[in-house]
Amino acid sequence: MSWNFENAAPVIGSITEGNAWDGERLLYSNIAMNRIMALDPDSGLVEVWREDTEGTNGLNFDSEGRLFGCAGDGRKIVRFDSDGQTTTIADRLDGRRINSPNDLAITPSGSIYFSDRVGDVSPDVGIDFSAIISAEPQDDGSYKTVRRTFDTSMPNGLLFSADYKTLYVAQSDYRASEARELRAYPVNEDGAFGKYEVLHDFGPHRGIDGMTLSSEGNIVACTGWELSGPGGNVTVFDPKGRIIETHPTPAKRPTNCTFVGEDLYVSSIEGHCLVARNTGMTGYLLWPKS
Repeated sequence: MSWNFENAAPVIGSITEGNAWDGERLLYSNIAMNRIMALDPDSGLVEVWREDTEGTNGLNFDSEGRLFGCAGDGRKIVRFDSDGQTTTIADRLDGRRINSPNDLAITPSGSIYFSDRVGDVSPDVGIDFSAIISAEPQDDGSYKTVRRTFDTSMPNGLLFSADYKTLYVAQSDYRASEARELRAYPVNEDGAFGKYEVLHDFGPHRGIDGMTLSSEGNIVACTGWELSGPGGNVTVFDPKGRIIETHPTPAKRPTNCTFVGEDLYVSSIEGHCLVARNTGMTGYLLWPKS
């Protein structure tokens, strides 16, 4: 079944990211302009939902419907509260500033796993490595940060399996000397990782940016670019990494995606908010609860 993509909103002209569905509107980041947009899928109306986001990239809801984001320019994980305030959740690891959080995935108990990349900003007094880090909720309402990977040079999108026993990670380093892989990390009961398995090796081509999970447990990922390989695609992998579908996009570099019913919304480097309608799939989301 081929998918036909159309513009659900005007193309902004600078990167869009972090698609997140709140049950009524699609929220997505407009990073360069420091704002989060909101699209009403029924009316097609787009409006600015939040400004002054400090370059927020990835967005995700927890099981209570609270929205969290990766404020890359602010070098922190934040929560966008319903009263219009923004609360800092985590900005340090072992007393040193994190660098540029990119994307995040949240467990039912509220642990926030995020990718942090040293190459996006000058480390200065920050940590000097790229890693998956988790922010663990504490009894007093604070969060404790824990380094989870020691083998990622440029982690990007990350995604839990439906049973939360596996974390899929896009290792997406542009440098020729580094890997571009879809990895599966087993998650132990204490939140630490076991040895990862490479599900797909993208070789010299751009790998995965962002991804979402289908209700069947498949990985729906934004892949590719115009410089090499098959171009911009939404690629569907089964849990073992076998490619089961590919869908070329009008975007040269798709960045992230999420489901609204059977419709898949896709953002891009060029500033798209694309939609592929009636995909025959639905998404597994922690929020809204199905």
